[in-house]
Amino acid sequence: MSSDSLPETLSAAPADPADSPFRAEPTLRDEARQFVLPLVVRIERTDPPARTDALVTAARAVLTLLSDERSLGEGEWAGLIRDWQDARIRKVVRRARGAEWRKAAALPGITVTGERAEVRVFPPVPLDGWPRELAKLQVSGTDLDDPEPPAAPGPAGPVLWLSPGVTMSAGKAMAQAGHGAQLAWWELSETERKAWREAGFPLSVATADPARWRELTVSGLPVVRDAGFTEVAPGSCTVVADHPALRR
Repeated sequence: MSSDSLPETLSAAPADPADSPFRAEPTLRDEARQFVLPLVVRIERTDPPARTDALVTAARAVLTLLSDERSLGEGEWAGLIRDWQDARIRKVVRRARGAEWRKAAALPGITVTGERAEVRVFPPVPLDGWPRELAKLQVSGTDLDDPEPPAAPGPAGPVLWLSPGVTMSAGKAMAQAGHGAQLAWWELSETERKAWREAGFPLSVATADPARWRELTVSGLPVVRDAGFTEVAPGSCTVVADHPALRR
């Protein structure tokens, strides 16, 4: 797909995989001013969301932001989106409850709701310029569980496959799921994007078994190779974005 078919506010996936915004090796992206995409997950003490639901909701939140009219063309967030995508693609997930959640929800952004999870995504901010209401929120404490084994993903729908060999906190995995969703979005045509958006961005998140993972990483589907800023080793393959339109 030609980059000419992409909205002007979105960068195409790098033609050279070595220049991936998720790779650890220094590139020209590191010379640009660095931005981060904040996501806040609501975790109340007595009613935390299930882990898989939170991952799915975070990925859908990223897609919702990328497709929002404020992120496109001359929209109010478009410049921030461009600056963020011209540098390293960083996402940070923080947690909030009670009054903290209400203060975060009052800032410009979009709240996406899953089965029970709530995730609010905000326009990118400078790495050293977080709003006070978000900067005070904790990154740790996002270790969520699935009370019951999640349902197997449907064979025909988009799936974000997690590596079976990389251990991540729920917050880290939410950010990685967001990366995978973004890579899939970059690879889709305008028609495919529109169809996914109008359907409400259905997707599943699941951990692949080792044999399946080996197949996925050499399949030609988009692969997130983490830069290694937190939790995992630089260059670790964390997510493969498996969208039906990309299985060519």
